[in-house]
Amino acid sequence: MISEKMQKAVNYVIFPVKWGHFGLAGGEKGLLRTCLPGPRSEEIKGCLLKDIPFAQFNSSFLKQVQEQIAAYFEGPAVDLGPEIPVDLSGLTHFQAVVLTACRQVKLGQTITYAELAERIGRPNAARAVGNALAKNPLPLIIPCHRILRSDSGLGGFSAPGGIKLKARLLVHERALLE
Repeated sequence: MISEKMQKAVNYVIFPVKWGHFGLAGGEKGLLRTCLPGPRSEEIKGCLLKDIPFAQFNSSFLKQVQEQIAAYFEGPAVDLGPEIPVDLSGLTHFQAVVLTACRQVKLGQTITYAELAERIGRPNAARAVGNALAKNPLPLIIPCHRILRSDSGLGGFSAPGGIKLKARLLVHERALLE
């Protein structure tokens, strides 16, 4: 949950991308939440600002990140790497460790939940890793769509658009690198 003090300092923006509208929300420490593309900006706003009642719209908020995200959906290979500041302070320590490790999975790569568990030094925690990824507040910036089941199946995807959007993102990224 985001504290009331933090809520007052939250900026957000919803901007068009090739796949619809994308949303970013964040504060002084970095991004707090993203919302993957959807057809209606009102739906994106609802997803983005859930539990954040005091956010203020700012069209220039993280303008460079907006441009990178728009470019990602246009087609050039843009890897939204770890230089984009994120604020994971509202998560548990384990969730933050998992999501930080997930950021290291590069564009066009996929790994399994078990491999990610090994990367964080918890080789028997694949299920817990999956549960942490399901709470990812920053899809695309933290590319949880790149994490697959051990049998290479897609696994879950809790972001709006679900498993179909996960598959679409992976196909898109493979095409970018061809």
